[in-house]
Amino acid sequence: MSHRLFVGFCITVSVLWLTGCSSSVGTYGWNKKRPFITSQDRHKTTMRSYNALGKTYSPTYIEAGETMSGVASWYGPDFHGKYTSSGEMYDMYDFTAAHKTWPMDTVVKITNLDNGKTQTARINDRGPFKDDRIIDCSYATGKALGLDKTGLARVKIEAVSFNSRPAKPTIDIRVNTNFADNSPKKILLDNFGIQVGAFRIEQGALKTKDKYASLDPKYKPIVKRFDTADGSALYRVFVMGFVSEDEARNFMADHGIANAIIIRG
Repeated sequence: MSHRLFVGFCITVSVLWLTGCSSSVGTYGWNKKRPFITSQDRHKTTMRSYNALGKTYSPTYIEAGETMSGVASWYGPDFHGKYTSSGEMYDMYDFTAAHKTWPMDTVVKITNLDNGKTQTARINDRGPFKDDRIIDCSYATGKALGLDKTGLARVKIEAVSFNSRPAKPTIDIRVNTNFADNSPKKILLDNFGIQVGAFRIEQGALKTKDKYASLDPKYKPIVKRFDTADGSALYRVFVMGFVSEDEARNFMADHGIANAIIIRG
Protein backbone atom coordinates (compact mmCIF):
# COMPACT_ATOMS: atom_id res chain seq x y z
CA MET A 1 0.00 0.00 0.00
CA SER A 2 3.33 7.52 0.44
CA HIS A 3 2.56 3.81 -0.12
CA ARG A 4 -0.73 3.58 1.58
CA LEU A 5 1.88 5.07 3.91
CA PHE A 6 -0.20 4.23 6.81
CA VAL A 7 -1.66 0.88 6.04
CA GLY A 8 -1.36 -1.57 8.83
CA PHE A 9 -0.38 0.99 11.46
CA CYS A 10 -3.74 0.17 12.97
CA ILE A 11 -2.35 -3.21 14.01
CA THR A 12 0.35 -1.74 16.20
CA VAL A 13 -1.83 0.99 17.66
CA SER A 14 -4.76 -1.28 18.37
CA VAL A 15 -2.79 -4.14 19.87
CA LEU A 16 -1.06 -1.75 22.25
CA TRP A 17 -4.41 -0.24 23.14
CA LEU A 18 -6.07 -3.60 23.75
CA THR A 19 -3.24 -5.13 25.73
CA GLY A 20 -3.09 -2.00 27.85
CA CYS A 21 -6.75 -2.30 28.83
CA SER A 22 -6.59 -5.37 31.05
CA SER A 23 -5.20 -8.85 31.37
CA SER A 24 -8.66 -10.29 31.94
CA VAL A 25 -9.54 -12.58 29.06
CA GLY A 26 -13.14 -12.85 30.22
CA THR A 27 -13.62 -9.10 29.92
CA TYR A 28 -11.58 -8.25 26.87
CA GLY A 29 -11.93 -11.43 24.86
CA TRP A 30 -8.32 -12.38 24.11
CA ASN A 31 -4.68 -12.49 25.07
CA LYS A 32 -1.56 -13.89 23.43
CA LYS A 33 -2.23 -17.44 24.66
CA ARG A 34 -5.92 -17.44 23.77
CA PRO A 35 -6.46 -15.19 20.73
CA PHE A 36 -10.22 -14.82 21.13
CA ILE A 37 -13.10 -16.23 23.13
CA THR A 38 -16.41 -15.17 21.59
CA SER A 39 -17.59 -12.44 19.28
CA GLN A 40 -19.66 -10.97 22.12
CA ASP A 41 -16.61 -10.76 24.39
CA ARG A 42 -14.55 -9.26 21.62
CA HIS A 43 -17.14 -6.60 20.89
CA LYS A 44 -16.99 -5.41 24.49
CA THR A 45 -13.60 -3.91 23.77
CA THR A 46 -13.59 -3.43 19.99
CA MET A 47 -16.72 -1.26 20.12
CA ARG A 48 -15.18 1.18 22.61
CA SER A 49 -13.94 4.59 21.48
CA TYR A 50 -10.20 4.68 20.80
CA ASN A 51 -7.54 7.16 19.78
CA ALA A 52 -5.15 6.91 16.82
CA LEU A 53 -2.83 9.63 15.54
CA GLY A 54 -4.46 12.22 17.75
CA LYS A 55 -8.02 11.48 16.62
CA THR A 56 -10.78 9.75 18.51
CA TYR A 57 -12.90 7.13 16.73
CA SER A 58 -16.19 5.76 18.03
CA PRO A 59 -17.21 2.37 16.61
CA THR A 60 -20.92 2.01 15.97
CA TYR A 61 -23.33 -0.82 15.29
CA ILE A 62 -24.86 -0.87 11.82
CA GLU A 63 -27.57 -2.67 9.87
CA ALA A 64 -27.19 -4.90 6.84
CA GLY A 65 -27.44 -2.83 3.69
CA GLU A 66 -25.62 0.20 5.05
CA THR A 67 -23.15 1.63 2.53
CA MET A 68 -20.17 3.95 2.42
CA SER A 69 -18.06 5.31 -0.43
CA GLY A 70 -14.46 6.48 -0.48
CA VAL A 71 -10.92 5.27 -1.13
CA ALA A 72 -9.57 1.77 -0.40
CA SER A 73 -5.97 0.74 0.23
CA TRP A 74 -4.31 -2.59 1.07
CA TYR A 75 -1.68 -3.98 3.44
CA GLY A 76 0.35 -7.15 3.15
CA PRO A 77 3.66 -8.85 3.96
CA ASP A 78 4.97 -6.47 6.61
CA PHE A 79 2.00 -7.29 8.85
CA HIS A 80 1.44 -10.98 8.05
CA GLY A 81 1.24 -12.96 11.28
CA LYS A 82 0.90 -9.92 13.55
CA TYR A 83 -2.06 -9.27 15.81
CA THR A 84 -5.02 -7.29 14.49
CA SER A 85 -7.36 -5.14 16.55
CA SER A 86 -9.76 -8.07 16.91
CA GLY A 87 -7.07 -10.16 18.60
CA GLU A 88 -6.62 -12.67 15.80
CA MET A 89 -3.50 -12.82 13.66
CA TYR A 90 -3.51 -11.07 10.32
CA ASP A 91 -3.46 -13.52 7.41
CA MET A 92 -2.71 -11.67 4.19
CA TYR A 93 -4.17 -14.59 2.20
CA ASP A 94 -7.59 -14.39 3.84
CA PHE A 95 -10.45 -12.16 2.72
CA THR A 96 -10.36 -9.59 5.52
CA ALA A 97 -10.21 -5.81 5.89
CA ALA A 98 -9.79 -2.96 8.37
CA HIS A 99 -12.46 -0.34 9.04
CA LYS A 100 -12.35 2.54 11.52
CA THR A 101 -15.79 2.13 13.07
CA TRP A 102 -17.85 -0.77 11.70
CA PRO A 103 -18.13 -3.79 14.03
CA MET A 104 -15.68 -6.66 13.90
CA ASP A 105 -16.91 -9.68 11.91
CA THR A 106 -19.04 -7.50 9.65
CA VAL A 107 -18.90 -8.97 6.15
CA VAL A 108 -18.77 -6.25 3.52
CA LYS A 109 -19.12 -6.31 -0.22
CA ILE A 110 -16.46 -4.06 -1.73
CA THR A 111 -16.92 -2.72 -5.26
CA ASN A 112 -13.99 -1.10 -7.06
CA LEU A 113 -15.62 1.82 -8.85
CA ASP A 114 -12.60 2.21 -11.15
CA ASN A 115 -12.82 -1.28 -12.70
CA GLY A 116 -16.11 -2.80 -11.52
CA LYS A 117 -14.52 -5.71 -9.62
CA THR A 118 -16.18 -6.87 -6.39
CA GLN A 119 -15.12 -8.95 -3.39
CA THR A 120 -16.55 -9.74 0.03
CA ALA A 121 -14.33 -9.45 3.11
CA ARG A 122 -14.68 -9.74 6.88
CA ILE A 123 -13.69 -6.78 9.04
CA ASN A 124 -11.16 -7.90 11.67
CA ASP A 125 -9.00 -4.79 12.16
CA ARG A 126 -9.13 -1.03 12.67
CA GLY A 127 -7.91 1.55 10.16
CA PRO A 128 -6.87 3.00 7.77
CA PHE A 129 -6.23 6.22 9.69
CA LYS A 130 -6.21 8.62 6.76
CA ASP A 131 -9.15 10.98 6.27
CA ASP A 132 -9.70 10.09 2.62
CA ARG A 133 -9.62 6.29 3.07
CA ILE A 134 -12.50 4.16 4.33
CA ILE A 135 -11.19 0.58 4.20
CA ASP A 136 -7.83 -1.19 4.25
CA CYS A 137 -7.92 -4.53 2.43
CA SER A 138 -5.88 -7.64 3.06
CA TYR A 139 -3.57 -8.74 0.24
CA ALA A 140 -6.08 -11.35 -0.97
CA THR A 141 -8.96 -8.87 -0.91
CA GLY A 142 -6.89 -6.17 -2.56
CA LYS A 143 -5.66 -8.52 -5.28
CA ALA A 144 -9.22 -9.60 -6.08
CA LEU A 145 -10.14 -5.92 -6.48
CA GLY A 146 -7.02 -4.99 -8.48
CA LEU A 147 -5.45 -2.93 -5.68
CA ASP A 148 -2.17 -4.83 -5.87
CA LYS A 149 -1.61 -3.03 -9.19
CA THR A 150 -2.97 0.44 -8.38
CA GLY A 151 -2.37 0.81 -4.63
CA LEU A 152 -5.56 2.82 -4.12
CA ALA A 153 -9.01 2.80 -5.69
CA ARG A 154 -12.38 4.47 -5.32
CA VAL A 155 -14.78 1.97 -3.79
CA LYS A 156 -18.26 1.47 -2.42
CA ILE A 157 -18.67 -0.84 0.55
CA GLU A 158 -21.90 -2.46 1.73
CA ALA A 159 -22.54 -4.41 4.93
CA VAL A 160 -24.06 -7.72 3.86
CA SER A 161 -23.93 -9.93 6.98
CA PHE A 162 -22.44 -10.34 10.44
CA ASN A 163 -20.39 -12.96 12.28
CA SER A 164 -19.63 -15.07 9.22
CA ARG A 165 -16.55 -15.64 7.07
CA PRO A 166 -16.11 -15.37 3.29
CA ALA A 167 -14.53 -18.48 1.83
CA LYS A 168 -10.77 -18.37 1.41
CA PRO A 169 -9.42 -18.10 -2.17
CA THR A 170 -9.81 -21.32 -4.14
CA ILE A 171 -6.73 -20.54 -6.25
CA ASP A 172 -3.17 -20.24 -4.98
CA ILE A 173 -2.35 -16.54 -4.80
CA ARG A 174 0.81 -16.99 -2.75
CA VAL A 175 3.92 -15.56 -4.36
CA ASN A 176 7.54 -16.28 -3.40
CA THR A 177 6.57 -17.34 0.11
CA ASN A 178 9.19 -18.47 2.59
CA PHE A 179 7.36 -20.71 5.06
CA ALA A 180 9.31 -23.63 6.52
CA ASP A 181 6.43 -24.45 8.88
CA ASN A 182 3.12 -22.99 9.98
CA SER A 183 4.65 -20.15 11.95
CA PRO A 184 4.39 -16.69 10.37
CA LYS A 185 7.52 -15.49 8.63
CA LYS A 186 8.32 -12.57 6.36
CA ILE A 187 6.91 -12.93 2.86
CA LEU A 188 9.36 -12.19 0.09
CA LEU A 189 7.94 -10.20 -2.82
CA ASP A 190 9.77 -8.51 -5.67
CA ASN A 191 9.19 -6.03 -8.50
CA PHE A 192 7.81 -3.24 -6.38
CA GLY A 193 6.94 0.09 -7.96
CA ILE A 194 5.98 3.63 -7.01
CA GLN A 195 3.03 5.51 -8.44
CA VAL A 196 4.39 9.00 -9.02
CA GLY A 197 1.48 10.57 -10.88
CA ALA A 198 -2.06 10.20 -12.21
CA PHE A 199 -3.34 12.26 -15.14
CA ARG A 200 -6.52 12.68 -17.13
CA ILE A 201 -4.45 13.85 -20.11
CA GLU A 202 -1.96 11.34 -21.51
CA GLN A 203 0.62 14.00 -22.44
CA GLY A 204 1.05 14.93 -18.78
CA ALA A 205 1.73 11.29 -17.93
CA LEU A 206 4.30 10.97 -20.72
CA LYS A 207 6.18 14.07 -19.54
CA THR A 208 6.32 12.67 -16.03
CA LYS A 209 7.55 9.35 -17.39
CA ASP A 210 10.38 11.12 -19.22
CA LYS A 211 11.31 13.00 -16.06
CA TYR A 212 11.75 9.82 -14.03
CA ALA A 213 13.51 8.01 -16.86
CA SER A 214 16.40 10.45 -16.44
CA LEU A 215 16.79 9.90 -12.69
CA ASP A 216 18.19 6.38 -12.51
CA PRO A 217 18.57 3.86 -15.39
CA LYS A 218 18.23 1.02 -12.88
CA TYR A 219 14.48 1.63 -12.64
CA LYS A 220 11.88 1.76 -15.41
CA PRO A 221 9.07 4.35 -15.54
CA ILE A 222 5.90 3.20 -17.26
CA VAL A 223 2.46 4.64 -18.05
CA LYS A 224 -0.67 2.55 -17.57
CA ARG A 225 -4.14 3.52 -18.70
CA PHE A 226 -7.10 2.72 -16.45
CA ASP A 227 -10.74 3.11 -17.46
CA THR A 228 -12.84 4.68 -14.73
CA ALA A 229 -16.46 3.88 -13.97
CA ASP A 230 -17.68 6.92 -15.94
CA GLY A 231 -15.82 5.74 -19.04
CA SER A 232 -13.04 8.31 -18.93
CA ALA A 233 -9.34 7.43 -18.99
CA LEU A 234 -6.87 7.85 -16.15
CA TYR A 235 -3.15 7.60 -16.92
CA ARG A 236 -1.02 6.50 -13.96
CA VAL A 237 2.77 6.78 -13.97
CA PHE A 238 4.80 4.14 -12.13
CA VAL A 239 8.52 3.70 -11.52
CA MET A 240 9.12 -0.06 -11.42
CA GLY A 241 11.97 -2.42 -10.60
CA PHE A 242 12.47 -2.18 -6.83
CA VAL A 243 13.22 -5.47 -5.10
CA SER A 244 11.59 -4.43 -1.82
CA GLU A 245 9.46 -1.75 -0.18
CA ASP A 246 12.57 -0.50 1.62
CA GLU A 247 14.36 0.05 -1.69
CA ALA A 248 11.35 1.93 -3.00
CA ARG A 249 11.27 4.12 0.11
CA ASN A 250 15.01 4.82 -0.23
CA PHE A 251 14.44 5.94 -3.81
CA MET A 252 11.67 8.24 -2.64
CA ALA A 253 13.91 9.72 0.05
CA ASP A 254 16.88 10.17 -2.33
CA HIS A 255 14.76 12.05 -4.88
CA GLY A 256 12.52 14.02 -2.53
CA ILE A 257 9.36 12.15 -3.50
CA ALA A 258 6.62 12.52 -0.90
CA ASN A 259 3.32 10.66 -0.56
CA ALA A 260 3.94 8.21 -3.40
CA ILE A 261 1.97 4.98 -3.52
CA ILE A 262 3.99 1.75 -3.43
CA ILE A 263 2.59 -1.16 -5.44
CA ARG A 264 3.74 -4.66 -6.39
CA GLY A 265 4.13 -5.32 -10.10
